[in-house]
Amino acid sequence: MFEFRVEAQDGVARIGTLTLPHGKVRTPTFMPVGTQGTVRALSPPDLRAIGTQMMLSNAYHLHVRPGEDVVAQLGGLHAFVAWDGPMLTDSGGFQVFSLEGSRRVDDDGVTFRSHVDGGERHISPERAMEIQWMLGPDIAMAFDHVVPATADRSVAEDALERTTRWLERCRARHSQLAADRPDSQTIWPIAQGATNHGLRKRAVDQIASLGEWTGIAVGGLAVGESRETMYGVLEAMEPSLPRGVPRYLMGVGFPEDLLSAVARGMDLFDCVAPTRNGRNGSAFTPDGSLNIRNAAYKIQAAPLDESCDCETCTLYSRGYLRHLFAADELLGLRLLSLHNVRFLISLAEQARKQIAAGTFTSWHRDWIERYNHRGTS
Repeated sequence: MFEFRVEAQDGVARIGTLTLPHGKVRTPTFMPVGTQGTVRALSPPDLRAIGTQMMLSNAYHLHVRPGEDVVAQLGGLHAFVAWDGPMLTDSGGFQVFSLEGSRRVDDDGVTFRSHVDGGERHISPERAMEIQWMLGPDIAMAFDHVVPATADRSVAEDALERTTRWLERCRARHSQLAADRPDSQTIWPIAQGATNHGLRKRAVDQIASLGEWTGIAVGGLAVGESRETMYGVLEAMEPSLPRGVPRYLMGVGFPEDLLSAVARGMDLFDCVAPTRNGRNGSAFTPDGSLNIRNAAYKIQAAPLDESCDCETCTLYSRGYLRHLFAADELLGLRLLSLHNVRFLISLAEQARKQIAAGTFTSWHRDWIERYNHRGTS
């Protein structure tokens, strides 16, 4: 269990198979985000229909509401959300980071005000592991201290060192919880370090010094820095990242970023962008993003994306989709969200084929050139 096998490479881009308690995951792949146990506007049957292999939920949000005890009483996270495939939970480090002004961080953990009821709560590394153990995903993320990507070196270094200390505590507590069922859940560390290349390498080295892991995540990117800066960090980190485990780039899910990260050795991705953009009328296409509210689409009979095999593109015209948004019909939110998630999953599928064929580098270059040629319309 928790085995990862790299099957082919083209440069540092790679394809592999990750074996988890609830199934196998072919990488690279995109994981839809079900923050509160649901991918907004989409059902588990929707997710299966578009090729979702693995989904993500957030431990912080489920802890605040309805509570991990409620989820456990209802059979655990898989039964609770009616998803029988692999699942990962984010420990809540990023969500706590976003509560700046209503949280306090020290070596023991984070004290914060709930965004739901305003009550004071405290999450320590141990508590983060306990919450995720009760939720029951295949992969639990270690509790980390997230700072802005643009943080100065002293702030980033302090957060990195605290994240490493917390990781030791997370691993110790998780080992206790999983002692009787070690094959039911694994824990993945998160490498921090803002945009400082030296700190990023130190984070990876410190993680490796604590022993072997079944995966590793890169956190604290796509939170305000430029694309070029993020790509530079990934390039600097890649040589030091372990080869034999999956690499999860957290919070990245725009098409060009996903492919550019695959080109830099990343394997797993998640982001709320496809559903958030979809709910606002923005659709991913091979020719760039498309705003379906645009009056130009009012009488267009063509599908949203002729190359896409999702329900939205095989059944409905651009004119109909525009009508749904103009009339504030909920179906429009679902259909564009469905397409955007399928677009990213399909993009990862295409990347796997190109890597296997040894043609990823040229295909990636041509794809990005076409995607950026027209821009948003």
